[in-house]
Amino acid sequence: MSSLVSFEAAARNISFKAAAGELNVTPAAISHQVKALEHELQCTLFHRFHRGVELTESGAYLLVALQRGFEGISEALQQLRAQHGRTAVTIRSTTAVSSLWLTPRLAQFWKSYAHISVAQVVSDIDIDASDCDLSIHYGNMSKEPGDCRALFHDQIMALGSPRFAAQNKIGRIEDIARIPLIHLEAPETGWTDWHAWAGAFGYSGQFRSAHRVNNYVIALQAAQDDMGAVLGWEGLTSELIASGKLVKLLPETMSSPLDFYVKLHNQASDRAGLVFNWLTEVAN
Repeated sequence: MSSLVSFEAAARNISFKAAAGELNVTPAAISHQVKALEHELQCTLFHRFHRGVELTESGAYLLVALQRGFEGISEALQQLRAQHGRTAVTIRSTTAVSSLWLTPRLAQFWKSYAHISVAQVVSDIDIDASDCDLSIHYGNMSKEPGDCRALFHDQIMALGSPRFAAQNKIGRIEDIARIPLIHLEAPETGWTDWHAWAGAFGYSGQFRSAHRVNNYVIALQAAQDDMGAVLGWEGLTSELIASGKLVKLLPETMSSPLDFYVKLHNQASDRAGLVFNWLTEVAN
């Protein structure tokens, strides 16, 4: 390694003397290191003249390779320093995933790992999440590069408040057409809409539209307030169902076409890896 450092300094400065001053050694020491490297590689790296040196073609090739390597090492060191300076593991998720699934589980995580701080970056805008340690997505995991693991494959059902269910007797899929529906208008997210859900059970008719929202948490709150029926992803609404705030309006459930999964980004620390493993274990 010392011979490569000596060569790089001499090649960059085109001078053994300047390299010696930079590395705080003698020019003879630089010359000795370079000769040892030339002997090892069985090629000449410098043309030596009375008043200086000049890189050979092989020397120039090696210099470029070393500089690229040093740039990669420098970048890795910067990332490691950034990780060391980061006090919390950061997780990016949508509002719905954060409030309905992630936050309750982080409360469990801290009971066992109180020494690890976790910060959430909550956004419903599809932006680059590579600056976070982890990110949770709803989509086709098979098309996602990097280290990803499924959290859960969901079931989608028609839900409403107990009062709404009592006021609107629903016995079959076709009955959905005559009741107020809460429509989630977020096409870029891939969320299943009422037409796709009912179509899975053979219904392709018209629907009533009571409310249109672009946030799933608001849609669920509207349903709890007796404003209409809403499509419920079981993994996100299980606690609302268990508490009796929402009930199934029909027995039919549709298998979700996409998965909820978590991605571990390349620059993630060991602590992020621990959170990554814990989330996938508690989800299954």
